[in-house]
Amino acid sequence: MLVYIHGFNSSGRSAKGRLLVDYFAAADRLDEVWCPDLPHRPAQAMAMLEERLAHHAPADIRLVGSSLGGFYATVLAERMGVRAALVNPAVHPARLLEAALGEQQNYHSGERYAFTRDHLRELAALEPSPLQHPERLLLLVETGDEVLDYREALAYYDACRQIVVPGGDHGFRSFARYIPEIMTF
Repeated sequence: MLVYIHGFNSSGRSAKGRLLVDYFAAADRLDEVWCPDLPHRPAQAMAMLEERLAHHAPADIRLVGSSLGGFYATVLAERMGVRAALVNPAVHPARLLEAALGEQQNYHSGERYAFTRDHLRELAALEPSPLQHPERLLLLVETGDEVLDYREALAYYDACRQIVVPGGDHGFRSFARYIPEIMTF
């Protein structure tokens, strides 16, 4: 099973989520991909993912996480012993998202909610210790990411396999080109 984990204020219907669904549909394997819409509360999002993944053997699980979803995928890979591809991942999101405190709106559902210090505390509580199994992680970054500094990801995931694409943006516009490589990883 491949699980796509979306980023902050996004959904499983994001551009990358749709590309992955299309990839699996073309191979007549739609039952092997899951692109959930996660709750905005980090603890609830992780609980939802862990509950669903608990029904599968670690060898049968592959994760693709984008932005905040890359952070969640990192946590899950370390906890569950699964492989994960991290696309422009958020590093230390409790610190990064402090600027987002206040009213938020999901880009896809339109849901409005208050992003509070409780959200930041939940993110901080999830923060993994230094990576124990970097061989399970594939980092993909575009240097033109206007939201996150790609160099922070390069430093944090320095022991992981890395794909660095010049230019691009936070949405990782070259994602479709790398789906086959993500799948073989």
